[in-house]
Amino acid sequence: MKKGFIALLTLVMLSSCQEQAKIGFVDNSKLINDYQKKKDIEAQFQVEIDAFGRRVDSIGQSFQARAAQLQEKDPQMAQKSTQEQYQALAQQYQNFQQQSQMEEQQIQKRGQTEIDTLIKTVRAFVKDYGEKNGYSFILGSNEAGSVMYGKESQDLTKQILEALNADKK
Repeated sequence: MKKGFIALLTLVMLSSCQEQAKIGFVDNSKLINDYQKKKDIEAQFQVEIDAFGRRVDSIGQSFQARAAQLQEKDPQMAQKSTQEQYQALAQQYQNFQQQSQMEEQQIQKRGQTEIDTLIKTVRAFVKDYGEKNGYSFILGSNEAGSVMYGKESQDLTKQILEALNADKK
């Protein structure tokens, strides 16, 4: 009986001496979307997209004006000549549209590359934060429900976001 009690007491003492795993979680969406560097990247690309849109609109209006000029030309002008000019203009406009689509895809690709790089940076930062602050695990929550519940005291989103934004400066 004494041996059983001693064994139980020893087991309880050993289990209480074990280091408890320190676990926290972050809201992935909030962490990324509220990160100032992401906002800066989005603002930079929005300026580029707006400039691209204005340029495309301007060139499109130029094509429309040229088409209107062709319609207003002397009605006595040979129909074949007018039709050839319309076809040439339509071909130019089609080439312009293809070039615009390629340019737009390049802007989107560059933007996605920037965001992918940013996400890798945030992941590395969270890993480093966890190691420096003694966390065994830092889980990511998202709409898919990887963390269905977590105590608010274990939510590290705000602390990590503040550290990330401070690190950026």
